[in-house]
Amino acid sequence: MEKLNVIISGGGTGGHIFPAISIANGIKEINPKANILFVGATGRMEMEKVPAAGYEIIGIPAQGLRRPLYHPYNIKVAFDYFRCKIKARKIIKDFKPNIVVGVGGYASAPIVGVAAKSKIPTLLQEQNSFAGIVNRTNGKHADKICVAYDGMERFFPKEKIMITGNPIRKDIVKSTPQMREEAYRFYNLDPKKKTIFVVGGSLGCRTLNDCMKDEISKGKLFASDVEGSCQVIWQCGKIYKDEVDAFMENHKGVNVFHTHFIQRMDLAYAAADIVISRAGAGTISELCVAGKCTIFVPSPNVSEDHQTHNAMALVHKYAAMMVRDDAAGKELFPCVDKLLKNPAKIQEMERNILALGKKDAAAVIARECIILSGIKK
Repeated sequence: MEKLNVIISGGGTGGHIFPAISIANGIKEINPKANILFVGATGRMEMEKVPAAGYEIIGIPAQGLRRPLYHPYNIKVAFDYFRCKIKARKIIKDFKPNIVVGVGGYASAPIVGVAAKSKIPTLLQEQNSFAGIVNRTNGKHADKICVAYDGMERFFPKEKIMITGNPIRKDIVKSTPQMREEAYRFYNLDPKKKTIFVVGGSLGCRTLNDCMKDEISKGKLFASDVEGSCQVIWQCGKIYKDEVDAFMENHKGVNVFHTHFIQRMDLAYAAADIVISRAGAGTISELCVAGKCTIFVPSPNVSEDHQTHNAMALVHKYAAMMVRDDAAGKELFPCVDKLLKNPAKIQEMERNILALGKKDAAAVIARECIILSGIKK
């Protein structure tokens, strides 16, 4: 029997890398003997995260264009892309993949492009509701395009699209009463109080952290001695750890559990009545499966404002609320306060966001990869 060889290309951010690893794991569950090779951008986080997950990775000198397009640095970018194409041809010749998967990010452009020209089956996975430029370009030649949102025929040929959702961690599920009780114990929370979960990503979010500090300083919503106050799980992020630790030293009389990184995200979701979050595709997919009432504060510092597009896709379905980053200081916690006073609205948003959840996305995409490869498991 012919062995299944798979190349998964792309990366640059966790939003590309972690779905890619989930797809690889899904393929391995179906075909444990499959050979999987990752191709990423030299010097980017995939070069660390992929080996940590147990997979081999090769780096290529891929990088994005700078704005404006006539920026002198883009001469180097163009030269490096030519080098990437040469290396991509060698990788494909040596590894002989039966299928090539592109998850977005500049490293996926040359690999998917060379594979398509070589008549090797290709599959793209687009995480966002506004497709990235690399996937939009590769989509013209790909055999199948797995997406998480409706309306993606704006970017890709309709006949190639398959709505699968985004791959997420296996431990993220809709919480049970038992999980909620465990979460209260784990985070030392009061079961009688409403819980807010504030999460700005592993590195952190200046806007959300500033909003939290302002609200704590007011001494009302989170104060332990105020009747009707609520409690908070606050992931402040790695780069803000020292700053937030120092702030909390001076504000000990509040119902706030703070940490730079949440180890048990499943329990944080289980405890939360309301989640405040950035609007990355992976986080949104987890919140849909968990069925959490969410206020999104999209990052303005992302390509093509894709986080706003992601959030609005849910807002239009009454499955979430959104506050703009530049308005968060004035609007975020008044929005939280209104929700806390309207349990029916919280329940409605929970129902609507849960209806959008797709728990088995990684397995569905993995099966599609194997079908396209033509290799029987």
